[in-house]
Amino acid sequence: MYIIIAILAFGVLIALHELGHFLAAKACNVKVNEYSIGMGPAIWKKQGEETLYALRLLPIGGYCAMEGEDGQAGEGESADPRAFVNKKWWQKAIILVAGAAMNFLIGFVIVAVLYSSAQAFVTNEIVETVDGFLYAENGIQAGDRIYSIDGHRVYYSSDFSIYMQRAGDTVDMVVLRDGKKVRLDDYALKPAQYADGFRYGVTFGTVEASAFQKLRYTWYTSWNYVRSVWMGLSDLITGAVGLREMSGVVGIVGAINDMGQQVEQETNSRAAALEYVFNFIALIAVNLAVMNLLPIPALDGGRLLFVLLNAVTMALFKKQIDPKYEGWVHAAGMVALLGLMAVIMVSDVLKYVK
Repeated sequence: MYIIIAILAFGVLIALHELGHFLAAKACNVKVNEYSIGMGPAIWKKQGEETLYALRLLPIGGYCAMEGEDGQAGEGESADPRAFVNKKWWQKAIILVAGAAMNFLIGFVIVAVLYSSAQAFVTNEIVETVDGFLYAENGIQAGDRIYSIDGHRVYYSSDFSIYMQRAGDTVDMVVLRDGKKVRLDDYALKPAQYADGFRYGVTFGTVEASAFQKLRYTWYTSWNYVRSVWMGLSDLITGAVGLREMSGVVGIVGAINDMGQQVEQETNSRAAALEYVFNFIALIAVNLAVMNLLPIPALDGGRLLFVLLNAVTMALFKKQIDPKYEGWVHAAGMVALLGLMAVIMVSDVLKYVK
């Protein structure tokens, strides 16, 4: 069941991504030739006034085919004024960003639904330090709110744990104490074995899950998903993680299935497992939003970069980059991305074979 949910989730997320492009294109009066849900042979088609709507066999994505989106406006004065390429740079930017914005919105909505039944949230306020706390002197105290760790904002207790685990021997911490920011630079706060377990020696408070707090913590969680993507990219660039640790569609589907089954077995609750799975799907949705906006050729971010470059060159030199060069760059980027996806897929398959 969890495999089916994961596969459908990928298809829905990509289809909604394309829906974001579609809605923005319509709002900017760009002609859309086809909006398709799924890939492969069409199992249903309907011709609208100008757009062909299709449902295709394979539930693994979709596409929004806009007139002139490949950068070619046509020949001479016969070019369609409603073609993507003929729109103003800011309209193109809105259309390109809309897909990622839709993915982020979907992630936000999923988290909001999951939090709708919450009774309370754990805050970033320390309400007590446990007996035998080793670092209380000239350090964090009961009543402090953890504001940041090594420059990273802390919104609730799990942020504290995440950034402390990523820290070195010391951290630069900022706390809110009596309404003022107090800096604790080179602070040697480390986990230790206390009477009630392996902890940092502090207990965080809770707040009632009012409608406002639910919305607030939904935003915090969604933003933390964005930060987790950046942390992952940082680890990849610095070599903290390697290609072997990366996962593609196969690996993610397998991970969702494994996590769903494990949580269901541990809790004896399918509802708890589904909550965990959909929380992970929300993370994937936000991940897709961030990754699509990276300035990589063939991705929306790469296309957006050329839109901005063309706006600058047009303002300075009254000339744009030749569309064929942009096409070559995106084609090369697509080949590279497909090659990387193939390598990751093989790696994912080998993990499960072993």
